[in-house]
Amino acid sequence: MAKEYTPQVMGIINVNEESFFRGSRFTAASELERQMELMIAQGASIIDLGACSTRPGSTPVTIGQEWEHLRVALEIVGKKFLGVKTIDGGEIKFSIDTFRSGIVRRGYDMIGEFIVNDISAGEDDPQMLPAVGQLGLPYIAMHKRGTPDTMQQMCHYPKGVVESVTEYFQEFEERASLHGIKEFIIDPGFGFAKDLKQNYTLFKGMPRIVETLEKTHGQRRRLLVGISRKGMIWKPLGITPEEALCGTAALNLQALILGADIIRVHDVKEGVQCVKLWQCLNR
Repeated sequence: MAKEYTPQVMGIINVNEESFFRGSRFTAASELERQMELMIAQGASIIDLGACSTRPGSTPVTIGQEWEHLRVALEIVGKKFLGVKTIDGGEIKFSIDTFRSGIVRRGYDMIGEFIVNDISAGEDDPQMLPAVGQLGLPYIAMHKRGTPDTMQQMCHYPKGVVESVTEYFQEFEERASLHGIKEFIIDPGFGFAKDLKQNYTLFKGMPRIVETLEKTHGQRRRLLVGISRKGMIWKPLGITPEEALCGTAALNLQALILGADIIRVHDVKEGVQCVKLWQCLNR
């Protein structure tokens, strides 16, 4: 699927101790600053900051706890990284991985515009979409069902997982428009209320989702793929998340071939290498 622009790499920084991959956890200010500098030097276009784990089976922290961790990271962003250039010459962008509108408003007060990365597409907080629309922020809407504690018991899709996810985003188009959200990115939500087989069916069906939405609404929505070190990679290989870098790179390259605009990764250097190989394939 040819593009007129280069896909972007989003680097993951978890400002908590609950993330499933311990290599992404950074809580001390000095560690956070070094990791941001490293990701920018390695070629990240976006750095995604999350302070509330939503992995399957987890229990989300309170909004107060989430903000206390995130505030440290945003103070560093405000002092050191606003306006900093990426290696491609653009400005590094930041996203906040949260499903809470209160976090979005506090984050906006601290650093101004950022990308809201919401695993619930506004479903877990009725004030999220109004807040995003009012502030005029870019938005990532992800498909999931249930809560981290219940989602893996909600994998039944009578119409098929690709059809169900497509319909979900068609309905989200209407919700976004209602709240004045003009720019949003879709995330199929790999690992969230999908079993192993469904993850791969959904992966192969990504072009159909994007094409259907474009035909229905007359606008192509950018596609984010977040599969880095997830169970859909390490479980069939019989390894651990710590051993899943090679498998992650293999599937990230395939995601780019299938039309991904952004790959969300723990390992920025290898993610950028995938983009470079994708470019070689498309020359």
